[in-house]
Amino acid sequence: MVGRQYLTRQATTLLKFARTVTDPNVAAGLVEKAADLKSQVDDPNRSDKSPRAPDVERTSSR
Repeated sequence: MVGRQYLTRQATTLLKFARTVTDPNVAAGLVEKAADLKSQVDDPNRSDKSPRAPDVERTSSR
């Protein structure tokens, strides 16, 4: 499973690309994909697999 940071970067890239294309169908598809990635980031049951510094401990608040 990929981390939240990766998914966020990918969604941002898709949205930036959607703004540059001239075909509205392609732009809509890119925005839809970005929304799918965003929903994965916002999923409360998803654990974050983003890399952490070795001296950072995980909190058990979730």
